[in-house]
Amino acid sequence: MKTQKQLFLKSALLILVLVQLACTMSALVPTPTPASTATPSPTATITLTATNTPRPSPTPRPTRTPNLAATQRMDAFNIESQSFFDQGYLKTTAGKVKEMDDFSYDWAQLNWYNWLSLGETSADFYISAHFKWSNAYRQANPSGCGFIFAIQDNGDHYAVFLDRTQIIFLDADHRAEYSRAVDLANGIGRVNFNNPADHPVEADFTLIVKDTQAFVFVDGKLLGTYLLSTFRDLDGEIGLSVLSGTNKDFGTRCEMTNIHVWLPNE
Repeated sequence: MKTQKQLFLKSALLILVLVQLACTMSALVPTPTPASTATPSPTATITLTATNTPRPSPTPRPTRTPNLAATQRMDAFNIESQSFFDQGYLKTTAGKVKEMDDFSYDWAQLNWYNWLSLGETSADFYISAHFKWSNAYRQANPSGCGFIFAIQDNGDHYAVFLDRTQIIFLDADHRAEYSRAVDLANGIGRVNFNNPADHPVEADFTLIVKDTQAFVFVDGKLLGTYLLSTFRDLDGEIGLSVLSGTNKDFGTRCEMTNIHVWLPNE
């Protein structure tokens, strides 16, 4: 069970958010690799004579065959990371991709969010997932799925969410009573989805952190570049989060699939 952490937050959008690590959420772990199909080698032929005791046949040894689906996924991840490197978003291609289990969570506490650490730590990385979220109330406040990173033992962290109209990027500092919105350095930081109370909203969401810059992509398009503090330790844990926009019924429901994290080699 995870230790609860809470921090009362406030953004420039006049929303209040509390950071709380929910005890009811189990830690995600990388998806296990499917078992390989074993193909036995042929049994050797034994020649018998009248004067010798026959020897037992050799035990067939399994031959490892590649898992085609897993191989195709890794090829796609390699192409993805190479593309980010070629565009200047990564400092190196020397790294590894870790796949995570699908994530689903309902959260009904207005203007609060939970985080769940993935157990991975890095200052430079990227994390990507397919988001699908919905609200129980049509007039819900800003809400949606998101990522947490640079999580420190004292509660410091950054949080970025995909709302139906905008990217919400927050900086939580334990030395201040309130958080602040991280300034958009470049890009529009805006989106235009249908109301998630009418029908679930879906989008691919990617966050890249390189030194003190964070890049946010929605459906493969760069929507915003954000500047991070040069005085903060950015080498921290990475996690998943849900920002609730209403207290009604299930609140905000978030589902994430195709979750994968790229980490540079140490």
